[in-house]
Amino acid sequence: MTMEAQGQKGADLDPDIRRFVQAVNAEFARHPNFNALSPALAREVVEQARAPWAQGGPEMAETVEVSVPTREGEVRLRIYRPSPGAQNPALIYLHGGGWTLFSLDTHDRLMREYAARASIVVVGVDYALAPENKFPVAMHQVTDVVRWLAKEGTSVGIDPERLALGGDSAGGNLTMSTALLLRDTDESHLIKGMVFNYGAFTNQDSEEYHRRYGGEGYMLSSEEMVVYWENYMRDEDDAQNPYLCSILAELHDLPPAFMVIPECDVLSEQSLKMADKLRSAGVAVEAVVYEGATHSFLEAVSISALAGRALDDTAAWLQTTLAVEA
Repeated sequence: MTMEAQGQKGADLDPDIRRFVQAVNAEFARHPNFNALSPALAREVVEQARAPWAQGGPEMAETVEVSVPTREGEVRLRIYRPSPGAQNPALIYLHGGGWTLFSLDTHDRLMREYAARASIVVVGVDYALAPENKFPVAMHQVTDVVRWLAKEGTSVGIDPERLALGGDSAGGNLTMSTALLLRDTDESHLIKGMVFNYGAFTNQDSEEYHRRYGGEGYMLSSEEMVVYWENYMRDEDDAQNPYLCSILAELHDLPPAFMVIPECDVLSEQSLKMADKLRSAGVAVEAVVYEGATHSFLEAVSISALAGRALDDTAAWLQTTLAVEA
């Protein structure tokens, strides 16, 4: 078996991204029994590990939090406004973490970066986590948040006619799930664009990607993804539900999409397939593969020019898609 087939243990990563992965993994190494921790304790560990990477970055003119009603209970939103103004376009952002971990706090800098670089409002959604809350709870919450912003957005200084939806990893999964549900309820007009950062679209990956990118030296392991899917699914039948495993869905009549695809990620094969399926369904797609990047690399923006480039690319796309005035 060749070195490529076995995986290079991070040797193929951009040097700055490799530093990021090593630093985060060193934090997790301090907790050798991490996989045996309860969800609550595991979340405490990851909050500590990610905290340094959420510091610094752009300052906002205003950051406020509101709670909105959904069919699955109230959901907290954190609204980032990069400059004074009213009725601005907005990106609704869904953090990753395998539907199980992370928070508005772990992704605070990432959302501020989008707000500043694209000159738009960013709305972070504190959706309910698994395994306490299984599919489709988070999808229902996000869908109802979109509906609330489309109806009440002016009350928080957002143009309800210019909303985009996006997220990373599990947040990318929720973005697609929500877009499909809105389409199927004749509400696809509510979102004008979708952003997918290393999204999860199926629980099936090829053995090649497991060998190359699912082990030591990268940010997301194959074993972690198995646990995350088990946490989120109610039972094995959910793996055939196109709202959850959206690679199985009919993808027509969806808004345009921008896809950030790290070259060295166990999930990237899914993104490449999803991009092809979206194009075949007539959806406008801009998919960019970032060489030397791995899962979660956008969070390394404080030390990584590559992460900064990906954020700038997405920001430019958002400005065009949401008709942001220069």
